[in-house]
Amino acid sequence: MKKLTDIEKEKISKKALKDKIYLQDLIENLCKDCDERWFSFQVLNYISDKYPEYLYHKWDYFAELFKSGNSYTKYATIYILANLTKADTKNKFDKIFDDYFGELDTKRTITAAQVAYNAGKIAKAKPHLQDKIINKLIDIEEVHKGKQKELIKGYAISSFSKYYTFFNDKEKILKFVKNQLNSKSPSTKKRAKDFLKKWDKFES
Repeated sequence: MKKLTDIEKEKISKKALKDKIYLQDLIENLCKDCDERWFSFQVLNYISDKYPEYLYHKWDYFAELFKSGNSYTKYATIYILANLTKADTKNKFDKIFDDYFGELDTKRTITAAQVAYNAGKIAKAKPHLQDKIINKLIDIEEVHKGKQKELIKGYAISSFSKYYTFFNDKEKILKFVKNQLNSKSPSTKKRAKDFLKKWDKFES
């Protein structure tokens, strides 16, 4: 499966934004078992990030796909819905908060990891949900039912790091990250060290 460059994504996105039928085809491909599915996701993920106002009217559709139970559409809509929170003037995300972050409470590693990875993006767009989001991420050890808890914590750290300046309760985040210095996952331990060097002047 080909990974599109940003230049290609921009070019295709502009075409889709001018052609509503083409855009709809891309959207419908998300729930089809076809070769175009990965291509369509890359373009829609780009549009929802760069031009969220053009896809916000499809919020309810993406929210239903998220609940569908299909692992691929769930994965795709985790990204798209997080991107669309930037345009969520009607606070629709509030209504699906429990379902979205409920993925952290399951056995599914991939979707839980991607929710953790996209959480900071949502926290930036929805400051009133920050406390709930932080608590969800730092409780991964207690709530996640799968075996890859340490891996998911690493994704949470990456999310915290990327959007750290937008969080209010930085002390709670710092405490969580410092606790991961003893993680059994080498990648999570490294992310914790990198985070602290960047944000806490940490010296290993």
